[in-house]
Amino acid sequence: MKKQITKVNKEKEYNEYVKKKIPKPNYIKNSLWAFFVGGAICTFAQFILNLLKGQGLNKTDSGTVTVIVMVFLGAFLTGLGVYDKLGKKAGAGSIVPITGFANSIVSPAMEFKTEGYVLGVAAKMFSVAGPVLVYGFGSSVIIGLLYYFFTI
Repeated sequence: MKKQITKVNKEKEYNEYVKKKIPKPNYIKNSLWAFFVGGAICTFAQFILNLLKGQGLNKTDSGTVTVIVMVFLGAFLTGLGVYDKLGKKAGAGSIVPITGFANSIVSPAMEFKTEGYVLGVAAKMFSVAGPVLVYGFGSSVIIGLLYYFFTI
């Protein structure tokens, strides 16, 4: 019985020690960084969209080109190592926009490029984004079929 009480006390002491050593995040500062960086990314995308509309592209084509440009910039900045530094500072502000999607595809690929282009880059490229794409495609097919059968 005494051995069990001692074990419980040691666990309690250890948990208190760990709580003291864990750094406390500054939620307000982190939220502001996420807000402003995410907002800046989205504002830049809106600028590109407005620029393309001003050049005469229709709404759909402008949106498509804007997405392509933003995915390219996210992947390119990840390749240069800039987007990861931005992500450490901005947190969710860099993950939420579509550039975060590009980062989630390129980062694992870059990590495994020493294993070669086929088994390293190509195989790891969709390790994070692959399940998201499969779920998205699968659910859209199911919803499309349900819509088709219930609207006949």
